[in-house]
Amino acid sequence: MHNQGGRDAPKFRTLWEAARRASTEETSARTSLEKALEEDTLLVYAMNGDVLPIDHGFPMRVLVPGWVGIAHTKWVGSIQVSETPLFSTYNTKKYVLIGEDYPVPEKLKVQGVMGQILTTQKVKSAFELPWDGQIKAGKHLIRGRSWSGEGKITKVEVSLDNGKTWRTARLREPNIASAWVRWDLDWDVRPGSYGLRARATDSSGNTQPDKVPWNDEGYSYWAVVTHRIKVV
Repeated sequence: MHNQGGRDAPKFRTLWEAARRASTEETSARTSLEKALEEDTLLVYAMNGDVLPIDHGFPMRVLVPGWVGIAHTKWVGSIQVSETPLFSTYNTKKYVLIGEDYPVPEKLKVQGVMGQILTTQKVKSAFELPWDGQIKAGKHLIRGRSWSGEGKITKVEVSLDNGKTWRTARLREPNIASAWVRWDLDWDVRPGSYGLRARATDSSGNTQPDKVPWNDEGYSYWAVVTHRIKVV
């Protein structure tokens, strides 16, 4: 499938549709034709050299690197291409950012769109530690992962004192756009309670903020989060 119309061609939209097993409700997700035709957007029928498992979407699923999970439709039943935007529950009422900080254009409101439609993943980070976990005092290698839908990760800063001071973590290979990258740093720690924070920056210049406006469904939270750890 390719676009022969050049820059002035109509803005197509694609609709991935899937019928979930053991459910009467159909799920569907939309993406632009431009995104659908990117080299790493795939229709997947195999995994690790074997047939795609049922719980991963057999007989076929969509893989859309950099986009939120709903775009990676499992159990694909049909694909629809349209010259005009396509709408369903999954981009009008669900998987949209609803709130006063997320205004919706009037032309979308008349289509029943209740919030800004989720597409690209924001830059995020996570520690490879139990939430509210406990570790022993002494020397540790603190590990984590960061990712972004808008480029590769170029820097990860880590605070071990709840944001008072920051250190730059070591990035490990591979470091690929739209995939997570591993990182780590050394920590020689004494007993006590600590708030760990990780802040990533991607190649498009996006850095995790201290806070983001809330939305009614709590989607796409990408602000820096305090990860609490007790050292004994």
